[in-house]
Amino acid sequence: MPDMDVLYERLQKTVPALELRRNEPMARHTTFRVGGPAALMALPKTEGEARLALREAAALGIEPFFLGNGSNLLVADAGYPGFVVKLAGYKFDNQREVNCELWAGSAQKLSQLARAAWGRNLTGLEFAAGIPGAVGGAVTMNAGAYGGEMAQVVSAVRVMDRAGNVEEIPNNRCDFSYRHSAFSNGERLILSARFALAPGEAAAIKAKMDDLAARRREKQPLEYPSAGSTFKRPAGHYAAALIEQCGLKGLRVGGAQVSEKHAGFIINTGGASCADILALIDQVRERVYKETGVTLEPEVRYLG
Repeated sequence: MPDMDVLYERLQKTVPALELRRNEPMARHTTFRVGGPAALMALPKTEGEARLALREAAALGIEPFFLGNGSNLLVADAGYPGFVVKLAGYKFDNQREVNCELWAGSAQKLSQLARAAWGRNLTGLEFAAGIPGAVGGAVTMNAGAYGGEMAQVVSAVRVMDRAGNVEEIPNNRCDFSYRHSAFSNGERLILSARFALAPGEAAAIKAKMDDLAARRREKQPLEYPSAGSTFKRPAGHYAAALIEQCGLKGLRVGGAQVSEKHAGFIINTGGASCADILALIDQVRERVYKETGVTLEPEVRYLG
């Protein structure tokens, strides 16, 4: 019997309240809207459920993949034969205020968190209002936009290791760097994060959020599924500028296309497969390297 079947049966017995999904289409869980089925997905609604799920997986030698909002993820068309854990429920999808800090659950969407900060007259998260991710994934990759990033506002991260042990990690141990953190290796499940913000004026906060939103609508292909910026920023360059310089705007493979609006985005124009997107990424990297000597590194993670 495959390990996923054994794990499924053990979890049903050990954690009967835990929501389990077999052969869950990953296209439902990524902003690219592509990806085949995950063999087994667990959606813990409490830390207790998460702890037991991770312990059962560890007992079988199964390494879980921790999934957030799927906004920086590309899943193979054939799917993922392993175990996916995605936090769900109110406990992981809310926030609370303590002085000028916000605690936010891992599943809380950044856009909602930014609006919550605005509603409490707290400034510092305006840059995050348009990032299509959740707190857990954003902290993992040190997400950022328009000069702001998670490293600037996260003061502590609460995590659970694969044995179910919980620890709070302060900012100076998070190893934040460009699109990287101490959690990028997937060894620990982010439960929540604490954001250190500053008092501000609601009108000024809202004005900044509105300005950034307008800039996004003007410059980014928000009407199409994508994973945001496809490539990391190469030292001394901008990926979008290099791609445009090479005349690659509009380049297509199947349903995948280099956006004509923003060359840094690869978009799903409808019916794109993971294979289409990967082939287009490879073509872009090859052309840019050939014509400029710069190697583009994908920002999007690949699963499967």
